[in-house]
Amino acid sequence: MAIILDGESTTVSTAAPAAGGDLIKDGTTDTFMADVIEASNSVPVVVDFWAPWCGPCKTLGPMLEKLVRQMGGAVRMVKINVDENQELAAQLRVQSIPTVYGFRQGRPVDAFAGALPESQIKQFLSGLTGGAENSVDALLEEAAQALEGGDTETALSLYQQVLQADQGNPKAIAGYLRGLIANGQSGDAAQIVAQLPADLLRDPDIAAAKTKLELSQESAGPVAELRAKVEAEPDNHQARYDLANALYAADQADAAVEELLEVFRRDRSWNDDAARQRLLKIFEALGPGHPAAVNGRRRLSALVFS
Repeated sequence: MAIILDGESTTVSTAAPAAGGDLIKDGTTDTFMADVIEASNSVPVVVDFWAPWCGPCKTLGPMLEKLVRQMGGAVRMVKINVDENQELAAQLRVQSIPTVYGFRQGRPVDAFAGALPESQIKQFLSGLTGGAENSVDALLEEAAQALEGGDTETALSLYQQVLQADQGNPKAIAGYLRGLIANGQSGDAAQIVAQLPADLLRDPDIAAAKTKLELSQESAGPVAELRAKVEAEPDNHQARYDLANALYAADQADAAVEELLEVFRRDRSWNDDAARQRLLKIFEALGPGHPAAVNGRRRLSALVFS
């Protein structure tokens, strides 16, 4: 299910994405000359031969449509139902479906059969367009850099652009949520999370953003104030715990883990094992390969068995 994020109201719509306008259309034998042969003189055209009864087509078709939209107009797509256009399929020697042709300058220049993984389809489209970059991938990278650099407004704008092209993009949704949190708009982020369907909430990037949101909402104040309180009261475990939450919400995972480990070192049973439980939650959100998670798990284990 796709979502559309409104930059002003930060509401969520579960409406289906648009068909892609002129980028994606249903073709027939009669329209093939105009839609594919002539059109490919201006921009490469992907032709997807499919049928309603074809199982793999139900996977490949939507993925192709998504990636074509992400190319931002560098390629177009025409869908041909082989049951309704058997003569055309025979002329192009379509022996099994799904079969995908790539046309350029009025001629087929590449093809594949079967439901390929997304990475291989991206390679196919890149070759067809002469190496044109996937505009969504480029925007995601630029947005991530902006967010990491503290430019939340630019990051939010870029993530919105991605969602206009790919309304259900998990990385864009997660990035948008992180941008809202960093921008002090946790309430808006919470509204969006509450409306996300279950399949998106299971995505690792969105799950990590949701954890960040939860921790930011639990934070008892700004990082600077909490750090000053901890320095003044080193044995105040609640203040140190709150500082860890604030640090994680501020994208300082290493520092957050450090403070929670210190709480556990000083009193491992404090508040019903709260420090260890929070560490495990952060490790899960970061993912098993994140340096802060790897190092943190190792140090937590050392403390547990010391």
